[in-house]
Amino acid sequence: MSLKGKLETVLELKATPEQFFNVWAKQAHQIPNHTPSNIQAVQVHEGDWETGGSIKIWNYTTPDGKAEIFKEQVELDEVNKKIVLVGLEGDVMKSYKVFKPIYSLAPKGQGCLATCVIEYEKLNENVPTPHIYMDFMTGFTKEIDAGLVGAK
Repeated sequence: MSLKGKLETVLELKATPEQFFNVWAKQAHQIPNHTPSNIQAVQVHEGDWETGGSIKIWNYTTPDGKAEIFKEQVELDEVNKKIVLVGLEGDVMKSYKVFKPIYSLAPKGQGCLATCVIEYEKLNENVPTPHIYMDFMTGFTKEIDAGLVGAK
């Protein structure tokens, strides 16, 4: 049984690739405003709000109601509209050696297609596949999209 894996889903968003990328790349402090039931707070731990390589700490609530913290380092690819959150510390890292949520954004009509991926490596074979975190990513992605489109 492999400890490494990848979950993937594709969402159709009303926001453009630029809008969705920019909220993560330049306005991450606004994300809790778009999805307060999922993400309660974010703070810069190292760096700033706009620079790739910056480290942020997120306070969030999982779909099953658990309050958790996630410390990540963001990798931004503006040309390809790709966002990678590399997990460093926090609740999820108690179960996974590697945890990387990834967005890849492509134009579609007036909006975009967001390919949402979670690359992971479990600490041991008793750790569940992180489906709950994919549900979480899907839920807050839809709420951020609604917030961005409503803010036009």
